[in-house]
Amino acid sequence: MNLDIDIQVAWEGTCNHKNSNNLPTPTDFNRWVSAALRGEREAAELSIRIVDAPESRELNHRYRGQDKPTNILSFPAELPAGVNVPLLGDLVVCAPIVFQEASAQNKTPAAHWAHMVVHGTLHLLGYDHIDDTDAETMERLETEILTGLNYPAPYTEILLQ
Repeated sequence: MNLDIDIQVAWEGTCNHKNSNNLPTPTDFNRWVSAALRGEREAAELSIRIVDAPESRELNHRYRGQDKPTNILSFPAELPAGVNVPLLGDLVVCAPIVFQEASAQNKTPAAHWAHMVVHGTLHLLGYDHIDDTDAETMERLETEILTGLNYPAPYTEILLQ
């Protein structure tokens, strides 16, 4: 598969949480996106922008009506009919939120970053979690993909109920 990821780092901060470390590498992002694509495409292009909380908050407010930062935003490409390019869209990841959540959930930062990128990529592919049936499908896929990458299941407490 031909995968082209444009990584933009607009976050200059550091994180003081116990489980924080450096940002994922381009190799990490490629591995996670490739796993989420699961061979569904011969080629894919997307952007991953790593931001701080103020930028995440502004985008979340503008596009989702939520006046707070969030861990990841997905913007699927809306291509006109007949335009055949491999553009998937854009992911915007709020680094401080991801590091905070990893710490609060007792996960390694890599496991949570992987989850967020897989989750966002599935959104770019058209998956959603608005209703219970769609949420179950998406969570099952995320779990399958992440455990296949040797990360723990992201919804263990949900799956046990």
